[in-house]
Amino acid sequence: MKFITEEEALYKVAAYCSTAEHCKAEVSEKLLKWGLSYEAIDRILDHLVTEKYINEERYCKAYINDKFRFAKWGKVKIAQGLYMKKIPSDVAWRYLNEIDQDDYLTVLRGLIAGKRKSVQANDDYQLNGKLVRFALSRGFEMKDIKHCVRFSDEEAYAD
Repeated sequence: MKFITEEEALYKVAAYCSTAEHCKAEVSEKLLKWGLSYEAIDRILDHLVTEKYINEERYCKAYINDKFRFAKWGKVKIAQGLYMKKIPSDVAWRYLNEIDQDDYLTVLRGLIAGKRKSVQANDDYQLNGKLVRFALSRGFEMKDIKHCVRFSDEEAYAD
């Protein structure tokens, strides 16, 4: 492995951070792989935060937006992802609670409706169990899942 100086590492991670949002954990992991000392990593991270290349709150907002809008994850799964990125839970939940409840339930209803078409079950009990497990795996909360599964059942019987 080629030795990299602290200054070279700073330039490389500054370029890395300017292309997309990254958190401290991602950057420090990258710097560790490059073989830098913990002291050098701390100095580089401090510089990146000071120069606003890294901002944990901005990263948190972007992560939540992307995972909710594009991956259609629920709050629980997003919170787990942020925990893995070492984002403080109070920061994570502050922004998770900003998700509009109507949009949240609309996404969940859409996922359940799509899954309902592809699931094969012998009876409603088995079908609802599969739908609940699917929604839980996507990180949605049980209270919202119950509401949406019940809502979907009422729509199905209305036809």
